[in-house]
Amino acid sequence: MITVQATHEDRARADVEEVNKYSGDNPIRIGIITPLTEPGDPVAGELVVRGARLGAEYVREHGGVRGGRQVAFVLYNDQFTAAEEGMARSSAAQMTKLALVDGVVAALGQWMLRTTPWVVDVASRYDVPIFVENGHNDITAQKRRNVFRSYFNIADRIPVMLDFAAERRMQNIGVLCSDTVFGQMIGDNLQSYGRSHHDMDFLRFDVSPAGTKDFTEQLRAIKDYQPDLFINGSVIATTHLVIKQAAEVGLLPDTPMMVSSVYPQRSSDFWRLSGTTGVGTIWPATRYRPSWNGITKIGRWFVDEYVKRYGSFPPDTALTHFTDVTIIAAAVDAARSDSREDVLDALEAMQFDTWRGPVSFDRGPAHWHHAAPELTLLQYQHFEQNFDDSAIIYPPHLATAEYQPPSAR
Repeated sequence: MITVQATHEDRARADVEEVNKYSGDNPIRIGIITPLTEPGDPVAGELVVRGARLGAEYVREHGGVRGGRQVAFVLYNDQFTAAEEGMARSSAAQMTKLALVDGVVAALGQWMLRTTPWVVDVASRYDVPIFVENGHNDITAQKRRNVFRSYFNIADRIPVMLDFAAERRMQNIGVLCSDTVFGQMIGDNLQSYGRSHHDMDFLRFDVSPAGTKDFTEQLRAIKDYQPDLFINGSVIATTHLVIKQAAEVGLLPDTPMMVSSVYPQRSSDFWRLSGTTGVGTIWPATRYRPSWNGITKIGRWFVDEYVKRYGSFPPDTALTHFTDVTIIAAAVDAARSDSREDVLDALEAMQFDTWRGPVSFDRGPAHWHHAAPELTLLQYQHFEQNFDDSAIIYPPHLATAEYQPPSAR
């Protein structure tokens, strides 16, 4: 029984147990390898499992696969031994168990960019199809046959951010990044694209989210630089601290600010922690939101069931892992057999029904199996604006409102 004192891991494991109660004697086993404790992000791990659970329930409601077989999950915490031996060894060990001991047909759930390369290496060694729905740039660029993504990576979001800035003559860009894999990829891609495409100038600082929580020295330097745009590239856990301290040093609210992650979509948390300083925040995101009329029938099923089960509109972390499970199930159903080799063939050959329409996994010139959705820029234009009501300000053909600069607030 889940109590109010339950942890993210407790709730995630309860969700998996609920799925496996109905999986039968000959299930299709899918591995979930995701962070359920610190030093990873257990909030994200729980959302991954929520999405996967609803994926299994969708498959069950629609008759199962291969004559009525159901999905069962094998869940591992990729942070299980991270405190003793580091994230790399911990995550690789859990993936090895999925591949060799549990015999899963596919795996999903990677969230931490720091664990992803190790998990993918193990999955590739044993030909396990694996879906990676975080922002890691290099994973699909390595052109591995067994790696798939239906989300956007870090590099995908940079053009929409900086093309927008260039159109508004924003040339001097102040950047504060974390020294994590995510933060370094954000910073490096911003500088590379901005300089090569728009001749932009950058003042960049890298900070450790595991160290000090005082970023005022760097933010004062960015303020003195007088940037046309400030990009907050910190990790989710410190994004609100950077916003608060940027206001304290006078960088905000007079400087336009972009956040490089989708954290602002957690509306209630964003406004509670950022206050009125959050007005004007811009961030890259897909078109996925409650009011978007492009959500397909399968997407609406997911949204409705998530709201009934968990009481809120589902974040895209849950959505993408629901999508992964339904894609894997469809591939298993259509494949010559349920072997990993035949499932890989089906994943490459088929088109799949998803929340945004048909998706297929091609071998592109730069990436294999990278089916990213269309991206937009969103902006909060008044205090406590709901995510669903946020303005789409870019690209122009999708815009629902004009960009609101600091001078207009």
